[in-house]
Amino acid sequence: MVEMRNCTFCGGAVEPGTGKLFVRKDGSLFYFCSTKCQKNYKLGRVARKVAWTAAGRKALGKE
Repeated sequence: MVEMRNCTFCGGAVEPGTGKLFVRKDGSLFYFCSTKCQKNYKLGRVARKVAWTAAGRKALGKE
């Protein structure tokens, strides 16, 4: 059974064989489902303040 991962930024599912894995120098792992999520993370945006992410929808009271 192949393991499903969640996107570090938006919280969406990352299917096996897709997405990107980013590893920091300290060894922490970040999984991104798309370049949209990767670029928003690299810009320093917080997922809670972006309306289309799972954390952002929860913070706005939509879910």
